[in-house]
Amino acid sequence: MELATKPSMPGENSSGVAVSTEKALAVRVEQLEKMVEELKSRMPEDRATIVVFSGDLDKVLASFVIATGAAAAGLETSMFFTFWGLCALKKAGAASSTDHTLKEKMFALVTPAGSKALGVSRMNFFGIGAKMLRSMMQEKGIASLEELMDVAKDLGVKIIACTMSMDAMGVSKDELVDSLEYGGVATYMADACRSKVTLFI
Repeated sequence: MELATKPSMPGENSSGVAVSTEKALAVRVEQLEKMVEELKSRMPEDRATIVVFSGDLDKVLASFVIATGAAAAGLETSMFFTFWGLCALKKAGAASSTDHTLKEKMFALVTPAGSKALGVSRMNFFGIGAKMLRSMMQEKGIASLEELMDVAKDLGVKIIACTMSMDAMGVSKDELVDSLEYGGVATYMADACRSKVTLFI
């Protein structure tokens, strides 16, 4: 007695199981490819992001040493200057805007006016410590802060001034050095979330 065989459905090959397995595998491969692309989008890029919060000469020096080193190593580098860090970006002798309030003008009088006016974080002694540090660096042939700032620009380091801090401290764009970019926390986060290295100085 011969066993009856199941008739093939239209459009089905000799084995319906094989077709369904192929479709399932194709769907699974597509899902895996999407997952891989999503993971790639989350992977950090060759970037370094540094927040410069401090207005101390030694700390700003360290931030520029790291930034220039990162840029020289091939990392796309950005420096986000906020609050006291903005003092390092001020033009020497820049006049305060006439639009400033009395409090903003008083604030400008008690904060450093430019990179050359920055004090050191320890043993500053009314500016003597900063002068001694600069003198010792010069004797040892170490680049000054101003030279490092120029090197950073030459290497393509992106220097960003925090607009919120500028508003809070009464600092206008006219008081800051040229060739800066401006942005807020969203600008910083856009760089930081894609960076292999993030530092807060």
